[in-house]
Amino acid sequence: MKKKILITGGAGFIGSHVVRRFVTKYSDYDIFNLDSLTYAGNLENLKDIEAYPNYHFIKADITDEATINKLFEEHQFTDVLHLAAESHVDRSITDPLAFAKTNILGTMILLNAFKNLWSERWDGHRFYHISTDEVYGTLGETGLFTETTSYDPNSPYSASKASSDHFVRAYGETYGMPYVITNCSNNYGPNHFPEKLIPLCINNILTGKPLPIYGNGKYTRDWLYVIDHAIAIDLVFHKGENHETYNIGGFNEWQNIDLVRELCKQMDSKLGKDEGSSEKLITFVKDRPGHDLRYAIDASKINQELGWAPSVTFEEGLSNTIDWYLNNEDWLQEVTSGNYQNYYQNQYKGE
Repeated sequence: MKKKILITGGAGFIGSHVVRRFVTKYSDYDIFNLDSLTYAGNLENLKDIEAYPNYHFIKADITDEATINKLFEEHQFTDVLHLAAESHVDRSITDPLAFAKTNILGTMILLNAFKNLWSERWDGHRFYHISTDEVYGTLGETGLFTETTSYDPNSPYSASKASSDHFVRAYGETYGMPYVITNCSNNYGPNHFPEKLIPLCINNILTGKPLPIYGNGKYTRDWLYVIDHAIAIDLVFHKGENHETYNIGGFNEWQNIDLVRELCKQMDSKLGKDEGSSEKLITFVKDRPGHDLRYAIDASKINQELGWAPSVTFEEGLSNTIDWYLNNEDWLQEVTSGNYQNYYQNQYKGE
């Protein structure tokens, strides 16, 4: 049976890199990119592949049960790579119900549609759920998250993702659905919407705005280059064991303040500024509620079982990322100006 893979959230940051990899690498697969094109979904991310014959875009919302069921019946998707999610912790604090709706209900609607289509013939099909390390809660100064770490989410975002993980596993146990789950660390790289730390700081340096750092800046994250993440997703989809979880991390811990200082240093060099110029924009702001101190992933399982490892150091990946933004300032201006959102509201009026 020819693969007809549904990738949800494929116009978003991580999703667009996954879609590009599958479309260009697997010409014998039909790739269906389903995205509702909210503020973080941008078809400009995929302009380079939109004419490929095996690429198909569908504008739809995963919480629209009738539409999702109709699409599964019409296209007979053989597999699902589920990336669509509300994903920004700050937004989850101000609007938790939106996160519950998309991340929990949306996932269940997809699971149900997949179950209804293939429950009598599971062989050769797979539901791949992409999740986050934030479901594990927070770490102290030592230790790493493993695949067996107990869930302990601390924000509405991480709680909604933890719930969706549980539902995927429950469908596997109850209905025999073949699934895999991956929990990743913080991603960075090209096409990242500038509300997250790295693209926000790049944009603010370019526009001379303050670089906001929560609390004392000592919060620690493990950073994963998005292209390395797409490679890992490819490996897990094709070679991972059903009903298994794989943690994907960059082996790359940085405190926020040190990361921003490194970014400032590279920006000054690339922009021809005096060293230290951008660092003067650093501004410490009030901490956000429920802020996890440290995330760090033990990615030894995917390394040992599937042979995956990061391909770049953080400094190299950060340099590549900055270069992309400096070479794509039009993209950056569009997604921050509101023109992009207006365009798609007009483009898909009435749909």
